[in-house]
Amino acid sequence: MAACVALVGAAPATAALHPLVEAANFSKTLERQSIYLTPQYQLKLRTVGLHNALAALHMGLADPEREFATDLCSNGMDGCAGDVRLYDWQRNGYGIVKPVLFTARNGATLSGHVWATRAGSAAPRPGVVITNGSVQADEQMYWFAAQALAKAGYVVLTFDPQGQGLSDTFGTGRDLLEGTPAQTDGRPFYDGTEDALNFFFSTRAHPYDPVKSCSSGTSHADKQNRRAAKGLDAPYNPFWSLLDPSRVGIAGHSYGAAGVSYIGQWDSRVKAIVAWDNLGPPDPNKGLGERPCPADPTARTAAATTKPALGMSADYGLPPTPNLTTPKPLAKSTASLAYTKAGVDTGEIVIRGGSHLDFSFIPNPAFGASLRGADEIAWYTTAWFDKYVKGDPTADARLLTNRWRHDGEEAAVDPKGDGNMFSFYYRSRLDVHLAGGGRFACEDLRPGCPGLTDADGVPGVYSYVALARSPDHDTTSARAAAVRPRGRADAPCCRGRRRSP
Repeated sequence: MAACVALVGAAPATAALHPLVEAANFSKTLERQSIYLTPQYQLKLRTVGLHNALAALHMGLADPEREFATDLCSNGMDGCAGDVRLYDWQRNGYGIVKPVLFTARNGATLSGHVWATRAGSAAPRPGVVITNGSVQADEQMYWFAAQALAKAGYVVLTFDPQGQGLSDTFGTGRDLLEGTPAQTDGRPFYDGTEDALNFFFSTRAHPYDPVKSCSSGTSHADKQNRRAAKGLDAPYNPFWSLLDPSRVGIAGHSYGAAGVSYIGQWDSRVKAIVAWDNLGPPDPNKGLGERPCPADPTARTAAATTKPALGMSADYGLPPTPNLTTPKPLAKSTASLAYTKAGVDTGEIVIRGGSHLDFSFIPNPAFGASLRGADEIAWYTTAWFDKYVKGDPTADARLLTNRWRHDGEEAAVDPKGDGNMFSFYYRSRLDVHLAGGGRFACEDLRPGCPGLTDADGVPGVYSYVALARSPDHDTTSARAAAVRPRGRADAPCCRGRRRSP
């Protein structure tokens, strides 16, 4: 056991794989269960799931043109419900949210929500579009990030790509099979991100019209306009007046991460990228997806690497399985290192003991995740966009924080009391230019580097739940409200019985 303790603290590049150390590290994928395997949470989960299923049934009956019943998470039950502590967000006075429907370029109806707060900057605010991962990954699983960003002063769009959640499984007419199945075609995560951005930028003066289909060249603008005239689709972003179109970033998970890694470089309107497991190259042919079909059909070459991009990943993949050999320390950082070589600000944060499911909140034991991974994800995602989208010079302190090297909540649940949330197998890195001049470059955040700070401007323990469920007032106070006393559990459920967030 003494050897195990020594290895846990050893430098990741030199540590040999030890079975007991690996077992302890892998056990962290079971930590999230402590949140949702309580009687109170389970009761709320069943209640929310039932209302989600009934709401989906009602939506299908009231709007028979939509075809989402065969999507894996269309009923919003059990693991598809996301974190049920985040429901009734507007009803409880935590922020404002509007459900939206809009037509994709192939005629599929896409479902989403736009998030913001009543209070905050009187000037137009920066924005973020979030793209889901594939298979079992509806937008509810990413509300934790959307609500944290909204509380930080952003307008946020979450949406279900085609074939996910409450979005149509198929296209329309000649484009019926475009984007189907999403996991092999890939278009919903590339073209879908671009369609979502186009909707996000739409205004009352310039309503949303889908671009023409990639496969057939067909325009489905008539469907969008017809449905908007009937009050079914949103004619434009309902929070358009809050949005500063010159400051927009995109985030995505898994297949969505591949999509935003490309679209973020290709689309000149995007200022920064956060890719959750994991950052890909700007050339989609070298990543997970097929070559996308952007709005300009002639622009189908690899995009130049110019936008700052943060990759986030974890020790384990999908499904989470224990390591049998010592991982290569730089295996998660390939794309980030390429960004550095191109002279573009970048980073790669690797969550110790986390998995591919840390980035999507699935309240089901079959989908293992760490306890604090989602908080770390919300923190770094917000800090990255604060720096490169919002243009906030104080974001440097939040990016260069020491807090995730000695997190008390992590230490309280870790088998060895280790509060360092950076992987000891894989190196976490940051290579960024600082607002005050100079550059911070650290190739291994776990042991730390000169320039990291304890003075990140946020006192106490950071909790995305406490932040999301703080009263809707100015963002500075809301950020301070993310503090919760040590040892106090987040409330296991939220009030209300409606499906609406």
